[in-house]
Amino acid sequence: MSQIVVIALGGNALLRGNEIGSISEQERNSRSTTENLINLIKQGYEIIITHGNGPQVGNIVLRNEAGYSKYKIPRMPLDICVADSQGGIGYMLERQLLNTLNENKIKKNVITLVTQVLVDKNDIAFQDPTKPIGGFYLKEEAQLLQKSNSWIFKEDPRKRGWRRVVPSPKPIEILNRKIISQLSKEGNIVIASGGGGVPVYLDEIGNLQRVEAVIDKDLAASLLAQEVNADKFIILTDVPKVCLNFNKPNQIELDTLTIYEAEKYIKEGHFSAGSMLPKIQAAINFVKVTGKEAIITEASTLTKNLEGTKIIK
Repeated sequence: MSQIVVIALGGNALLRGNEIGSISEQERNSRSTTENLINLIKQGYEIIITHGNGPQVGNIVLRNEAGYSKYKIPRMPLDICVADSQGGIGYMLERQLLNTLNENKIKKNVITLVTQVLVDKNDIAFQDPTKPIGGFYLKEEAQLLQKSNSWIFKEDPRKRGWRRVVPSPKPIEILNRKIISQLSKEGNIVIASGGGGVPVYLDEIGNLQRVEAVIDKDLAASLLAQEVNADKFIILTDVPKVCLNFNKPNQIELDTLTIYEAEKYIKEGHFSAGSMLPKIQAAINFVKVTGKEAIITEASTLTKNLEGTKIIK
């Protein structure tokens, strides 16, 4: 019986370095990303793909503002922007993956699902926005945008500039989980829960309502991996292994992390809140619930033997 692996693609799956985010750049990067997945597919894994959307959804919001300012086109709320980004990114990944499968003479269906994710409307995250979206700005640019749009900006932990931040509530339930699981078990490659999913909450009579927020993609991917009973959870980022003292002379790469060790290092402040911390927390959540291993690594290791940092019980 085939094993199911949930793969959370990092931000560099579509946009890298100082790229501006053109379609040609994103398509080239998505093709490179999908080529790294072929080895897993050849090994017989059934894969479910999730992805980030920070730069893309930020650009969609900026287009909203520009359209309103010049042409009075109605602004779309953040949840609609997230759904837009899910469709666009999913389409790029889906098409490039189909092309990669075709060149490798592998016959598989690939489907993208716009995925809603349940959150609590009273989540404390709505009082303290922390999730970065959009591009990086100089401090002066961020101050002007904050003043004109009532947005909130915070400095990037890696000193790359200032980014807009929005609420990031905890994901409670992946609403499409049953059909995602079914499609995967039937041998289809599923792209789901993009950008953490579209956040929704239940009102007093049980109806779904929209909410202005962005869910952390890694935490949502971890929840999805738990709910579809995945055999393995892989988080792809831009470094091959989790490190202590990251980018310092005494940097240490970690091959394996137990839950105890990971939680200890979190308390000691080794992982940045805007970078590695949510990935570690997502991995811990998966391992605690399932007892199976999670892996944090970069995409190129998928073509080898899944080298990276393994998080185990």
